[in-house]
Amino acid sequence: MSDPITYARAHQADYLAELIDFLRIPSISTQPERTDDTAVAAQWLADKMKQAGLENVEIITTQRHPLVYADWLHAGDAPTVLIYGHYDVQPAEPLELWDSPPFEPTVRDDYLYARGSSDDKGQAYIHAKAVEAILQSNGRLPVNVKFIVEGEEESGGESLEAFIPQNKAKLAADVALVSDTAMVSAQQPAIVYGLRGMCYAYIDIEGPKRDLHSGSFGGGINNPLNVLGHIIAKLKDEDGRILMPGFYDAVRPLTEQERNILAQFPLDEAAWLAESGAPEPWGDPDYTLVERLGARPTLDVHGIIGGYTGPGAKTVLPAKVHAKLSMRLVPDQDPDEIFRLLKAYVAKLAPPSVKVTVTLEHGALASITDFNIPAMQAAAKAYATAFGQEPVFMREGGSIPVVSQFQSELGLETVLMGFGLPGDQIHAPNERFYLPNFYRGIETSIHFLQNLLFNTHD
Repeated sequence: MSDPITYARAHQADYLAELIDFLRIPSISTQPERTDDTAVAAQWLADKMKQAGLENVEIITTQRHPLVYADWLHAGDAPTVLIYGHYDVQPAEPLELWDSPPFEPTVRDDYLYARGSSDDKGQAYIHAKAVEAILQSNGRLPVNVKFIVEGEEESGGESLEAFIPQNKAKLAADVALVSDTAMVSAQQPAIVYGLRGMCYAYIDIEGPKRDLHSGSFGGGINNPLNVLGHIIAKLKDEDGRILMPGFYDAVRPLTEQERNILAQFPLDEAAWLAESGAPEPWGDPDYTLVERLGARPTLDVHGIIGGYTGPGAKTVLPAKVHAKLSMRLVPDQDPDEIFRLLKAYVAKLAPPSVKVTVTLEHGALASITDFNIPAMQAAAKAYATAFGQEPVFMREGGSIPVVSQFQSELGLETVLMGFGLPGDQIHAPNERFYLPNFYRGIETSIHFLQNLLFNTHD
């Protein structure tokens, strides 16, 4: 038997070359013209999983983009880990803002620049290489492992969402592992133990049958754009508290222990504010900034469409207007119930002089994992060994819907073991991945798989 860490370090150049090949594939799931490219990415990943020593490798066809499954199940009664990732990426536009082409991976100052480098090809590929290092060194894994990698995370994830409840036995495990989050800094690892859910909705308001001249009809016809402004103004107060009746009823209160843990999170408020470009922080004064960013629900308007927005003046009362808004949810809030409350509240606010329609675009449950379970402690030890620094625990403000589905459909807690950095510019031009984190991530994954057996049987 040899040391998997030594093996991984000896093959870093090979791993980087493979990742660059993976990133060259423009697997953009939202663009129909890239459908063939997503299939190429799935086949590429399946081939690499076979080479790594994984078994039962499958490319599973769906109505849209394929899933990739693989496993190694020879560790007897040792725990089984379900490792999730996604090989699809966001569109790269606007292309002119990239310093190097998004699908021509480029290394500059220890960063690998390419679309998907951090979100999520680079992070997902870490675990395939960790498994390879252990298998090539020892001939077997300390635990059982299953991989499920999707090609639609950036475009809704409907295929995996439908696959999970129909394949519970295939995906059965003791814990799930996901790397699709960020650390605090290159020196400070973090384990995300909570994700917010989502309720995304549209508000459509119709007034007259066509746009009207404001001189002829202004003052006699209710302008749908004005109505929309009044409705939006009544959704929240000036401190960000949401005014919708019943919105907070199901919110799980923060315990004193959790507030103490979040208070230890090393947020550099000045740096955070500088990155945002905003004049000052804002929000509910009853909660700290860290709590507001990940542990409290939100409501935000993302876009308003209506009226004339071209150059110069045009005095019309628009016939129709549209708004997009989302509510980030916390544990115990149900997106369907929140949508029902929103619909009822908007209906109450709407005057009879217009027709208002509220539509649900999509919803997802929040998720939270007990940071005291053995798998979380195994992850903490793995980070400490690989990075030389104990991780902090944090709640992430974003959403990864599959995590809540693993919890509800498969009964799995998820360890969110991220290796990205806050400045990775995911979803934006010049996305990048810090290569030392790629290599240390592989070592962290090796330690995690080894620690999980010890922690579970301890």
